[in-house]
Amino acid sequence: MKIPIYQVDAFARKQFAGNPAAVCVLESWLDDKTLQAIAAENNLAETAFFTTNSDGSYQLRWFTPSFEIPLCGHATLAAGFVLFQYRGHTGTPVRFHSKSGELFVHRDGELLMMDFPAYDTEPSVLTDAVIEALGGRPREFLRSGINYYAIYDREDEVRSLKPDYALILDIMRGTDIIGFVPTAKAKDYDFVSRYFAPEEGTAITEDPVTGSTHSVLVPLWAERLGKKKLHAYQASERGGELFCELHETKGIKRAMIGGYVQPYLQGFIEV
Repeated sequence: MKIPIYQVDAFARKQFAGNPAAVCVLESWLDDKTLQAIAAENNLAETAFFTTNSDGSYQLRWFTPSFEIPLCGHATLAAGFVLFQYRGHTGTPVRFHSKSGELFVHRDGELLMMDFPAYDTEPSVLTDAVIEALGGRPREFLRSGINYYAIYDREDEVRSLKPDYALILDIMRGTDIIGFVPTAKAKDYDFVSRYFAPEEGTAITEDPVTGSTHSVLVPLWAERLGKKKLHAYQASERGGELFCELHETKGIKRAMIGGYVQPYLQGFIEV
């Protein structure tokens, strides 16, 4: 069986920046073991798989090299790009069904905007082990879903962190936490962030650009900065720029998370 595969750089204005993601186009679902094996073979932070529904929407799933995850931003952006650029999707927006509910990708010229759920945080206990693992003491320590969020006073603190990934893995082991998100108000952007998400048995440590964490960061910084439109930067080695906006209708909050996508590879895999 030949499966079309694309690799793109999401949240990037140029190639070899942002976050690379693989997108596989399926006629029907393969078994989970095969999907996981493909993601492991690709060895990227995430591989997205989608099928087409009879109503013109799509079913979307994401796998890291080790496990399936409930939400992934950059691979959703990548899947939207593939549909617009290569697969003839002419309707707008692209509508995905996922384990995190309905997700939408709109096209605005060259910019792609995702419509994601917005999530709140709750205080969490800051331990000495967490401070050591992060490489610096945050002012606040919060949790939302499967991630911890560490709020720092200054942008340079976030950029200069040197995390202890072995210790982060020790802290995560036996929990449902998969990553730590340090963040701070920024000078040239509204806020910066990073994402420390090491995976046991892989070389994955820091994610280049993470759309899903901005489902939390957008409402968090919108409230603290008193503004709905936010320009964000993920300060990884590759780096990535995000254009964000908080929408609220009848008490339901949604995070609009956008960026540019650069094509890199297209072909087929055989399974």
